[in-house]
Amino acid sequence: MEITREKALGRLREHVKNEKTIVHCLSSEAVLRALAVRLGEDEDRWGLTGLLHDVDVEFTDADPKVHALKAAELLGDFGFDSEMLDAIRMHNDEATGMARSTRFQHALAAGETITGLIYATTLVYPDKKIESIKYKSVRKRMKEKAFAASVNRDHILECEKIGIPLDEFIQISVDAMRGISASIGL
Repeated sequence: MEITREKALGRLREHVKNEKTIVHCLSSEAVLRALAVRLGEDEDRWGLTGLLHDVDVEFTDADPKVHALKAAELLGDFGFDSEMLDAIRMHNDEATGMARSTRFQHALAAGETITGLIYATTLVYPDKKIESIKYKSVRKRMKEKAFAASVNRDHILECEKIGIPLDEFIQISVDAMRGISASIGL
């Protein structure tokens, strides 16, 4: 089966009804596409993996013991290759009990996590527009543990394991989300 973005978005909307989760998945897709371009990887494979990495979040009630494992199961008949399914499983290393080891795994973990920090940073700006934020603002918020406290900073720092320094990673991610600002309401 050829996986198109349209089919992937249909699968996401079939399983996820919460619009905030949809926004997170769209943001993750944009960031993963940008990272793929930067790293010379397949933009569609990485983007579709980012888009569907949380397809099971409502089904599993985000239970860290099973979240991501069920996503890989739900996508097993969807045409995702083993590397894509593995990256999805491993974005929640708590469910697998294993450490991430591949560039794709680290990219998905870092890329999907930074979207929450960028989103939260945007919402504290007076105009609440991603066009207004600077990567340095996100960098500053990264150091404030109480700000967006649920965002795992260690996951974001995995960008360095794929050879992208934190400042560049933040800039790539902010730019990627700016590119879809109308779709994510920012």
